[in-house]
Amino acid sequence: MFDRDRWNEIYITLSRNKLRTFLTAFGVFWGLFMLIIMLGSGNGLKNGVTKGFGDFATNSFFTWTWKTSMPYKGFPQGRNFNFNNSDIQAIKDNVPQAAVVAPRNQLGNYGGTNNVIRGLNSGAFGVYGDYPEIFTIQSYRLDEGRLLNQNDLNEKRKVAVIGQRVKEVLFDPGEDPIGESIQVNGVYFSVIGVFKSSKSLDRGEEDATSIFIPFSTFQNAFNYQNVVGWFAITSKPNVSASEVEAKVVSLLKERHSVHPDDPQAVGHFNLEDEYNKMMGLFTGIEILIWIVGIGTLLAGVIGVSNIMLIIIKERTSEIGIRRAIGAPPFDIARQIVLESVVLTSIAGYFGLVLGVGILEAVSSAIGEGGGFFANPTVDLSVALKSLLVLVFAGAFAGLIPAYRALKIKPIEAVRTE
Repeated sequence: MFDRDRWNEIYITLSRNKLRTFLTAFGVFWGLFMLIIMLGSGNGLKNGVTKGFGDFATNSFFTWTWKTSMPYKGFPQGRNFNFNNSDIQAIKDNVPQAAVVAPRNQLGNYGGTNNVIRGLNSGAFGVYGDYPEIFTIQSYRLDEGRLLNQNDLNEKRKVAVIGQRVKEVLFDPGEDPIGESIQVNGVYFSVIGVFKSSKSLDRGEEDATSIFIPFSTFQNAFNYQNVVGWFAITSKPNVSASEVEAKVVSLLKERHSVHPDDPQAVGHFNLEDEYNKMMGLFTGIEILIWIVGIGTLLAGVIGVSNIMLIIIKERTSEIGIRRAIGAPPFDIARQIVLESVVLTSIAGYFGLVLGVGILEAVSSAIGEGGGFFANPTVDLSVALKSLLVLVFAGAFAGLIPAYRALKIKPIEAVRTE
């Protein structure tokens, strides 16, 4: 294996026709290069979409009310209704598979009329009334201060946790917002925390313009009385969110005299279903990438095998002489296989290095703001396994030419011009 003459012979053989060797090696190089690029691009898209979910608990779902679409128990079609505070405990008591039950209310939204004021500064922001449990469903990166806690809820404190964009609009650069007051629809709240969103694009912007206050305070301050706008709920470990969703929706329909088959009255969105659909889609994309990539690699390996057959034909006389003077058949076959492995390994290595290099450059260029395309890299173990498979494929590609070389009869080979 470490015989200098052996490696010198490989070099002479492969460099005898440089253009042919280059074109053959390019096929292998391109195959592995494209496989790495496609895998990295698939991962980039997957990472971007996963980032779009942010830090939402993927075993969660959300439910709200619409107008009824079916009459029931004397109530007409088209009836409006709201969830209420008693639904909170009812869900906890009757759906034990629910891990977190977080009621929510909302006032205003981004792009609406100005509803938050501090001094001469004002802005249109989404104001949410929440239980502290909401932060286990949708986590945020806390920059300053703290989040809401149970005491804030129990004591109906007028406190607020604000998004980064809210701070930029209402406060001067370098000003500490903690302990300062903001006015929401005429009601004053003390800022206790500032957070950053982990989401991207529109969802990240929406979070940055959000303000969280205690749910009980929200109901009192803005005359929501007993109204619950919607619920955010997660399932317990090893329990499907879809199972909990079905039970919660059925319970809420029963409590509010809604027809069990009414498809519209209780709206709901299952994040677990959407996440699983996305992951299934990316699994299919990854399988397709491997099929296409391996097919491209095989095309390059077949090219190597064909070129090695041509080289064997050109070296018929040389092989015959070596056989005639007593060279073992295994030694000749090993030389042919080694030449094939060297050609595929070198070409594959350069394809791997260039592919990984381009992906790293793209990843550095887009940084953290890649939106739906983020961190398009390939796991090192996957890259090395791809190269290892290519090496074995190169060895296999050399077996047919090696077998052909062993079929050459010494006497006939010596006579070959």
